[in-house]
Amino acid sequence: MKIALVSPYDWCVRGGVNAHISQLADQFRAWGHQVIIIAPASDKKAAEQECVVMGEPIALPVSGSMARITFTWQPKAIKELLEKHRFDIVHLHEPLMPLLTYQVLRYSRAINVGTFHAAKEGGNRFYGYTKPLTKRWFRKLDGKIAVSPTASQLVSRYFAGYFNIIPNGIAYEHFSTNHQPFPELMDGKLNILFVGRPEKRKGLQYLLRSYLQLYKQDKNIRLIVVGAGNFERYEQFMKRHGADVTFKSNVPYEELPRYHNSADIFCSPATGNESQGIAILEAMAAGIPVVASNIDGFAGVITDEFDGLLVKPKSEDAITNAVLRLRNDPLLRKTLGKRGQLQAQSYSWNSVARKVIAYYERLHYEKQQFESIQKASLDN
Repeated sequence: MKIALVSPYDWCVRGGVNAHISQLADQFRAWGHQVIIIAPASDKKAAEQECVVMGEPIALPVSGSMARITFTWQPKAIKELLEKHRFDIVHLHEPLMPLLTYQVLRYSRAINVGTFHAAKEGGNRFYGYTKPLTKRWFRKLDGKIAVSPTASQLVSRYFAGYFNIIPNGIAYEHFSTNHQPFPELMDGKLNILFVGRPEKRKGLQYLLRSYLQLYKQDKNIRLIVVGAGNFERYEQFMKRHGADVTFKSNVPYEELPRYHNSADIFCSPATGNESQGIAILEAMAAGIPVVASNIDGFAGVITDEFDGLLVKPKSEDAITNAVLRLRNDPLLRKTLGKRGQLQAQSYSWNSVARKVIAYYERLHYEKQQFESIQKASLDN
């Protein structure tokens, strides 16, 4: 197949959607499909090694994050690109995010598939405000995917339809394979790992407050905070309390599993608006027991008390109790870790990409059947 994967986000900023597209493209290419990625980019020269650059992005606040999207209008270039390659599938990620996806949908004559990634429990004002404009582009989607029931619930509040649930994938082998832990972290302390951005919805503030409780009880517990962004205000807060916290910003992807292999417990205290929880699945793939907030996106991945522990959101006490329980019960840590690893295996990119290809094939077959019926009707 000739497949176009379209991202509305700055390709030079590797967020969840762009990582999803990149991994999907790699898997498709390994199976012999022709794949071209189309995306805006803040550094055109650097991005052109991986994608066809369409537009220059600007930062816009959306759903608690900063989305770097493009408002560049370039119909001629997009039309020429689509005509040149004549794709079988045009797969748009967050297809209602302006402005690149709208232009691609306008001129695409391929089978158009949209994947919806976002989740927001209180609804999405952006969808509500832009519905009069975006409903025409939504109707151009031949197939619709949501990465989780939570993501499906969000978009279906504004745009009715059937959404095929195909989750985000993870590089399972990258995290399940043993990596050399960091020697300085292997000093006998119980290591708690957090991986995420310094955004309010990631709930790091609750984990830090919990850690202050834990540290007062046991100086042999360490917290490791890893993520993309500036954690300076959190660092200053913890230094004032003299707590043993290791902050690591912008860790290379290749090194990330070393932190998992240095950790005893993984904690994700996000407060909401999580469609699935990729960081949780990566920790599960590494075989680490997970403590996570009991929110929709995470509860769709973890079965409480079976392959992880779900705790009350926005509660440092609940986090503290769960961590202490795992500290005092090595067998429970081992059991949850093993079960979590088995659960994460079903989210490997090999498994997820096969589901996407099967969906493409089903849509292609349905299109052929429809065209055959139309032709027969005209002939009669």
